[in-house]
Amino acid sequence: MLRCIFLTLTVVTALAAPSTVAVVVGTGTGGYSDSQVNNPYGLVVGPDGGLYFCDLDNQRVRRLDLRTRQLTTIAGNGERGYRGDGGAAVDASLNMPHELRFDRRGDLFVVERDSHVVRKIDMRTRVIITVAGTGTPGFSGDGGPATAAQLRQPHSIAFDRDGALLICDIANHRIRRVDMRSGIISTFAGTGETTATPDGAPLVGTPLRGPRTIAVAPSGDLYIALREGNAIYRLDARTRTLHHVAGTGETGYTGDGGPARLATLGGPKGLALARDGSLYVADTENHAIRRIDLARGTIETVLGTGARGTSFDTDAKKVQLSRPHGVFADGDIVYVADSESHRILALTQ
Repeated sequence: MLRCIFLTLTVVTALAAPSTVAVVVGTGTGGYSDSQVNNPYGLVVGPDGGLYFCDLDNQRVRRLDLRTRQLTTIAGNGERGYRGDGGAAVDASLNMPHELRFDRRGDLFVVERDSHVVRKIDMRTRVIITVAGTGTPGFSGDGGPATAAQLRQPHSIAFDRDGALLICDIANHRIRRVDMRSGIISTFAGTGETTATPDGAPLVGTPLRGPRTIAVAPSGDLYIALREGNAIYRLDARTRTLHHVAGTGETGYTGDGGPARLATLGGPKGLALARDGSLYVADTENHAIRRIDLARGTIETVLGTGARGTSFDTDAKKVQLSRPHGVFADGDIVYVADSESHRILALTQ
């Protein structure tokens, strides 16, 4: 049982044994205080066991101690902007931080949508620098230094098995790749076109419509959520081909209990692979968290009603969410950034 619970609910789903839902931080009212957050987005459990998250409308990155429930600011001074490189991360201005990930060294990377950059926080010195993007939106720079390249509304990041940084360059409809040894950027996937992605297509030369989020499997395969495409694809690391996993491409909220490929999604914006091999999806515009059983190919709602709200219920499928964005699996716990309810939840399987 979590020691950081404000409110706990016992629930039973058709997917597994009884589960619990807990509010780990947030009062339901946006703010910046020892108990308040303001539109949380991407989140990750760090090497130190703390829960790090993008506190979007506070223009900060914060850390929650899951034992003491203490909140601390890791980056951002609360001013919206793009300033502070080379100085203390807490004194820097951030501009809509959307996602964050740790690299193998334990340094923290943050993607800022409206600065069109990815920045790195050295967790030993707490100094912040830019590692990709110029601060001006556009598409340029492939084959050269990532810091001289242009991105357009980058949303999420991940590190592949080789330690390279993958960036969802969403408004360019591409995934960009930064070799962290050389600092060189290239286009990894996507063509800039907004047409549908064919099932089984080769990675090179195939369009991706709004790649929003990436989850990396232990095998090296990548799961990609297409926001505008309302679908999820798997990139086979061995064959370098794209395979349809979920979503018909149409906007909707259907398909629970059946094949994930025949279900409809509403602007999926978060993915998390759990240790049992299932894939959790923040189905944002449907105000729900859905679970894909990758072995069976089925989909089910595990949290949320499909209607926007902030209330709780004794049934997890009746707990109301409001545009959840971030989702992260850590052991048996799935953390959910219930963004516009201004809280972070924990679903324990």
